[in-house]
Amino acid sequence: MKPVRLVRLATAPLLAAALSVPLAAQAAAAAPPQQHSAAPATHAHHGKPGTLRAAAPEGFVIGSAVAGGGHHLEQPYPDPFTSDRPYRKQLAREFSSVSPENQMKWEYIHPERDRYDFAMADRIVAFAERNRQAVRGHTLLWHSQNPAWLEEGGFSPAELREILREHITTVVGRYAGRVQQWDVANEVFDDTGALRTRDNIWLRELGPGIIADAFRWAHEADPSAELFLNDYNVEDIGAKSDAYYALVQDLLAQGVPVHGFSAQAHLSTEYPFPSGLEDNLRRFAELGLATAITELDVRMNLPESGVPTRAQLAEQARYYRQALTACLNVTGCDSFTIWGFTDKYSWVPVFFSGQGAATVMWDDFTRKPAYHALRSALAEAARDDRCHRRHG
Repeated sequence: MKPVRLVRLATAPLLAAALSVPLAAQAAAAAPPQQHSAAPATHAHHGKPGTLRAAAPEGFVIGSAVAGGGHHLEQPYPDPFTSDRPYRKQLAREFSSVSPENQMKWEYIHPERDRYDFAMADRIVAFAERNRQAVRGHTLLWHSQNPAWLEEGGFSPAELREILREHITTVVGRYAGRVQQWDVANEVFDDTGALRTRDNIWLRELGPGIIADAFRWAHEADPSAELFLNDYNVEDIGAKSDAYYALVQDLLAQGVPVHGFSAQAHLSTEYPFPSGLEDNLRRFAELGLATAITELDVRMNLPESGVPTRAQLAEQARYYRQALTACLNVTGCDSFTIWGFTDKYSWVPVFFSGQGAATVMWDDFTRKPAYHALRSALAEAARDDRCHRRHG
């Protein structure tokens, strides 16, 4: 199956007002408040000189997660996206793609069975349109960050199936033509390559066939969107990525509209860089899928001072560059997203005690060696691409 290439929207007006939508108004909620042209726009050349997005090759999107929701709600600062203007300025300046970190996950966007809360998702999509950015939607079927009403509701299999169908149809349909990629099924295998039939309510109650159904429903809601399988610890070739490779072949044989495979790439300098990343992405590309890096960060064990050494920062920069180079070297890997760009809002210190400094900028948005490593790799790829076009 030939994947649909990633298409960005032209600049569009700001949404009128963010909504909290009850299911009684489901039909209205499923359609975007305004219709927007899906005319393609170039990515790299809308950035200012010296930025990541300006350095990128034509057609290659460089993205960041948009901080908010999730663990941020428990931190001693207001919502980053709405309250931190310098943060928004850097987000718009540096990146040609954005991915809501938590604001499209079930517990945030569907907090009650009969109510959706699209407020933050609407604002992020509108922000992306104003700044000529692509949007990656994250995520539709997952075992984590589900609301209590869903996990503890005691629903029958038939009810759960309808709840998932309605959720996917409503959320994907609302942003049809405006969200270019969706992580449809997220983290469906454990590290042994076994399906998460214990902790994933959808797999446990409905069986593995629900994965195919989720892709079909998402495709029906927005035929123009690229639909992805997404997971962590699948950067290298091994039991977990092999399980996805087999799943993809099975889905394609059934005619399921799966368009892409993506590796999150939450890396640590405590472990060797996944040397098989490029080969792993390539084997999925050879099946006809788009590939992507979707959540890259590189954490490290911090000294007692809390400040990384020069050697640590250099090693981190090498990991970032290697991950980007692997993607650039694979045809069809045109989407590369880091999971936040500033340590100020990184999830890493919250979940990994004694570790941090995982992003490409310090709290004050000054750039680390990792940032410069990414920009130089993008610029080199762009020069090679232009040279190839001139002499090819």
